[in-house]
Amino acid sequence: MQQETTHRSVHLLSQRGDARSVARTSLPGNPLAASAARRFVRAALADWTRLGTVTTRGTDRLADDAVLVVSELVTNAVVHAGTGVEVLARLDPATGDDPASLVIEVSDHHPSRAVRSDGPEPDGTAPGEPEYGRGLHLVATLAASWGITYRPGLKTVWARLPLDGFDGGAPARGGEAAGQRGVRAAEILAPSPRRSVRDDRAWVGRGALSFLAEASDLLAGQLDEDMVAALAGQLLVPRLADWCAVWLDGETGAPRPARVWHADESAIEGLREALAGDPPRLPDEPRGTAVPVRVAWPPTGAGSAVAFRLTVGARPLGTLLLGREAPPGVPDEAIALLEDFARRVGLAIGAARQYTRQATISRVLQRGLLPAQVARIPGVDSSLVYEPSDEGLAGGDFYDIFPAGSGGRWCFMLGDVQGSGPEAAVVTGLARPWLRLLAREGYQVAGVLDRLNGLLLDDALEAAEAAALMAAGPAVAGSAGAGSGAAHEGPQSRFLSLLYGELTPLPEGGVRCNLACAGHPLPLLLRPDGTVRPAAASQLLLGVVEDVAYESQTFELTPGDTLLCVTDGVTERRSGQRMFDDSDGLAQALAGCTDLTAEGVANRIRQAVHTFAEAPPDDDLALLVLQAR
Repeated sequence: MQQETTHRSVHLLSQRGDARSVARTSLPGNPLAASAARRFVRAALADWTRLGTVTTRGTDRLADDAVLVVSELVTNAVVHAGTGVEVLARLDPATGDDPASLVIEVSDHHPSRAVRSDGPEPDGTAPGEPEYGRGLHLVATLAASWGITYRPGLKTVWARLPLDGFDGGAPARGGEAAGQRGVRAAEILAPSPRRSVRDDRAWVGRGALSFLAEASDLLAGQLDEDMVAALAGQLLVPRLADWCAVWLDGETGAPRPARVWHADESAIEGLREALAGDPPRLPDEPRGTAVPVRVAWPPTGAGSAVAFRLTVGARPLGTLLLGREAPPGVPDEAIALLEDFARRVGLAIGAARQYTRQATISRVLQRGLLPAQVARIPGVDSSLVYEPSDEGLAGGDFYDIFPAGSGGRWCFMLGDVQGSGPEAAVVTGLARPWLRLLAREGYQVAGVLDRLNGLLLDDALEAAEAAALMAAGPAVAGSAGAGSGAAHEGPQSRFLSLLYGELTPLPEGGVRCNLACAGHPLPLLLRPDGTVRPAAASQLLLGVVEDVAYESQTFELTPGDTLLCVTDGVTERRSGQRMFDDSDGLAQALAGCTDLTAEGVANRIRQAVHTFAEAPPDDDLALLVLQAR
């Protein structure tokens, strides 16, 4: 049966060539290969998640299991085969009774050497007995199936991790929940908590660096502080302790219990009740240290516990408490390792808090910078796609559709600010309200761009003078404005590309469009017969020079005509040395969209942009489709 599964895995590999579901890499046969393989698997899952191939629900646990599996397989190959390795990650769809799965394959070039595994270690293993077999026991625990394939000059060890248990929340294997499988994996990786002090000393000397490296990889990949606390518990128990607890300090400094973990799941609730309340009081510690403090635990028992303050820099973040229930408690040999581990947990919590803070600010900014909803233009169907490249940062692309006061005029815009993050958000926060105000004051399209250009230049001049004043005093600040171009050459420049237009419904159907393009990808007009042409002429970016007079073009959108407006995240999407719009690629894609609705055109172009390259887009992506009816 195992041999049949092996052949089926190889067959699927030869038949599935979809770049969205297969990722490969080659690694040298050195000690860095396992770390590189872990990063490769996480990157592949992140790419598939962004493309929608894998849903975000349960992806973190799937990634953690996949990282453990590939780390063990690559380490086994490098240590025992001594050759370079090829790593493959593949998503297989559900077929028949087999659920959807992630397949990990690791191949080496020493096929005559057998995979090292001596079978499960019994309880009470004698001190010094080899532990190299535990890697494949870990693989067997996490995987729905695994096997070995021999080919001429190549040996491949593969493992199949079920997706349904993660995505749907159902038990993944034999009714065993994902959390239980995580505990079982930790038990395989860890020495038995029943081992003696001599065993602890041997394990710390033999496995400390590997443990810390794996812990760093797992903790650094988390962007949620509660997940960091949960991972800390799973890494420590039962490897170095029978139980542990983590408190996290809130914004007001008050600690809150974040995680309680016990090797015996039935004892978790009792431990949680016993640890209810504040954590142990710890003395102030030097900057960046995690000094251990021994705590009597339980108060009348024979066990002991050690507490560490979790910090980043001089800022306290929480408390880590761990212990053993039987003598002699936490051994001295493990204290130095635990101090290092506590420092890494503190750094991971600090990074997660920083990311959460930044993402929260970005979401607030994004809600304020972009319209909650765009207006519906009479006689025109519209569809909008907006995808920031980084959900944790405010993007530089912006859009809007709004009525321009009396006269039945409707305005639309699609812009792109130089850069991203807070700097771009500042410009976006100025540009969109200014455009609305100018349009409602009655300025025509060209006049709106003229005045917006002047406002951007004035704002850049003021910013440059303020920066000079802060850096070197009033004398230098006065010289910053001496020349008209001096304020626009430094990092304070406010460059902006913009596509801005005005629509007026016509009595006989369709709309009249007055349009201007300032340093932006040209809008494309699709006629019902499939012909495509640019709908505007290119002009200078906004915020560059003062002495420029912008012009607009006027044309009619008759029923069935489609206007496509995009940002450079579409036209400059790269695949190797090629860009999406090379050889009029965007116009060719649009020409195939006749007879589609506005939403259909938007979805077709978006799909074409995503599939143009294997990697996810690395720039904000925005496109607006207007179709006259």
